[in-house]
Amino acid sequence: MPRDGYILAIDQGTTSTRAILFDAQGRPAGSARRELPQIFPRDGWVEHDPEEIWRATLGVCRKVLAETGHGAGEIAAIGITNQRETTILWERATGRPIYNAIVWQDRRTADLCRRLSDDGHADLVAARTGLVIDPYFSATKIAWLLDNVEGARQAAAGGEILFGTVDSFLLWRLTGGKVHATDATNASRTMVFNIHTQDWDDELLELLSIPRAMLPDVLDNSAGFGETEKDLFAGAIPITGMAGDQQAATVGQACFAPGMIKGTYGTGAFILLNTGARPVASKHKLLTTIAYRLRGETTYAVEGSLFIAGAAVQWLRDGLRLIDTAGATEAIARGIADTGGVYLVPAFTGLGAPYWDPAARGAIVGLTRATGVAEIVRAALEAVCYQTRDLMRAMEDDGAAPPTALRVDGGMVANDWLMQFLADILEVPVERPVITETTALGAAYLAGLEAGLYPSIEEISGHWKRERRFEPALGPDRRQRLYSGWLEAVGRVRS
Repeated sequence: MPRDGYILAIDQGTTSTRAILFDAQGRPAGSARRELPQIFPRDGWVEHDPEEIWRATLGVCRKVLAETGHGAGEIAAIGITNQRETTILWERATGRPIYNAIVWQDRRTADLCRRLSDDGHADLVAARTGLVIDPYFSATKIAWLLDNVEGARQAAAGGEILFGTVDSFLLWRLTGGKVHATDATNASRTMVFNIHTQDWDDELLELLSIPRAMLPDVLDNSAGFGETEKDLFAGAIPITGMAGDQQAATVGQACFAPGMIKGTYGTGAFILLNTGARPVASKHKLLTTIAYRLRGETTYAVEGSLFIAGAAVQWLRDGLRLIDTAGATEAIARGIADTGGVYLVPAFTGLGAPYWDPAARGAIVGLTRATGVAEIVRAALEAVCYQTRDLMRAMEDDGAAPPTALRVDGGMVANDWLMQFLADILEVPVERPVITETTALGAAYLAGLEAGLYPSIEEISGHWKRERRFEPALGPDRRQRLYSGWLEAVGRVRS
């Protein structure tokens, strides 16, 4: 049985690293957070320092344990969730990264992706992985690193260089280099994992010249991933849960039945629709992915990914200096009747689903002499909702039934005005849970399943509680007029 019923969740995201301690009922007992600096070496390139990721992870875990007064002996398990697709290569012998982490937003491999598509490999990739060929995913990042870091390719072929997404890198460091593993959800985002056979795909590995020897073992989302080195937290702690951030949020939102759908609004925005035991191929450029794998049984999802959501608000604050804090956007948006026809298309690193246009670039459309800061700020918020409608429309065109509600989470959902506008534009009720940190909560639930805190996912479903439901209140004519303006603005930035 668990030692005290507490679970430590590590949530390593794009802009911050957090640790949250949950009790067995899924209630937060304490948390710590550290911002993660972004590195932009060139236009379209985005990197992180892997050592900073590790230092921050260790720091926030130690801080939350110290502040709550709980030692390693009281923690039943650790769950890890992470920014997906971000790619790290490191030396097996030393654990030293050979280059910065290449972040999921990075577009440096756009030319390679274009060549792969032009050479006719798109159907193969889609059939095996459920993905489209795009710089977003890990595979072309791995190929770039092997080709551009001196000696990397030869060392990788001999098993001397290891690949991992952030979860694998943290697991390696936490276990003192004893475990090189990932989970099925993170593996499914690499573009070289066959989601049907549940194994790395040799044909895709050969296509990109990626040695199998550098790849991690792939485990269920609830599994024995090893235990931490004793000296890290004054005692070993089992690591029993792992999932990519969007899949972890799906678990945290208890979207366990086919047809249930969740939206996470953070740096980017991600909509996942549970499709059950059968992978559903999209005809409208959505992704077929793994929602979770438990006890060897795989549950699939259809996903739409928006590269820029909260990052647009961060740009307004740090880049344009139009606002002092992200929280100020709600009052600003409420303070005006509309944007006056202004649309902000946040294609800073291309457009994600359903467009998949890496060459698109952002624009503010419809500016007049009457346009001010408020209109631009509100347009940035509205863009999140319009992009979500793009995804929901694609899901419906693929045959999905209109959802009864969209469960939402992430930092942006604290904005009541934004959630109401989202419900209005989607014409779908939006449900916000009591605990909106569902990414970390999902990692905790997955760890708790393996650690024995929860006997089943049905019990986890019983923990989900709604804090507020936003009902659509916008007239159909205005809804369609606003969305038509968005589609016109997107058309102007397409390559």
